[in-house]
Amino acid sequence: MTKILYIVRHGQTDLNKQGIVQGRGMDTDLNAEGRLQADLFYRAYKDIPFDKIYISELKRTQQSVQQFIDSGIPYEKLSGLDELAWGIYEGKPSTPETKAAFLQVMRKWTAGELDIKFENGESPNEVQSRQKQALETILSHPDEKNVLICMHGRAMRLFLCLLTGQPLTKMEDFPHQNLVLYKVAYEGEKFEIVDFNNSIHLKNH
Repeated sequence: MTKILYIVRHGQTDLNKQGIVQGRGMDTDLNAEGRLQADLFYRAYKDIPFDKIYISELKRTQQSVQQFIDSGIPYEKLSGLDELAWGIYEGKPSTPETKAAFLQVMRKWTAGELDIKFENGESPNEVQSRQKQALETILSHPDEKNVLICMHGRAMRLFLCLLTGQPLTKMEDFPHQNLVLYKVAYEGEKFEIVDFNNSIHLKNH
């Protein structure tokens, strides 16, 4: 079984622009820039014969690929693709205190403390557990050769670790911005990134 996964992060939201963490509990809309990014991505990739689209249960992912959905490509929402839950820090203004808290938790994660989480939030290990279920669903359809996946920044880092067999401590090795593309080939045994952090389609404006 071979598949090509086109994995993108959703387009920009106002909270992205303001540097405020959204997380799984914030169901925000794309802003004007995010809608433009979605349009640029659609124009660049609309000729790819996608068999299926997988999105998270948060509307910013659907809004980012709505033009593909409108063209008739079937889609499915998977909660396993949702963003990591940042708990009590979701939606809070970016302050020196919140930045320090995030820096501290990132250091712990990259040091291997992958069960650490904010109050009411999720740990990287918990996110990977639900991502494994989502991946199982995606791989259970051998007829879907070209697959478009739209998800979220931190979750995408963890998902790319899962696909490539990297430990989650390597999550920072996968940079991203809004509507950037990772193209991953699957040959039935292993995944290989064939296009890394591609943003060429966004340079057209």
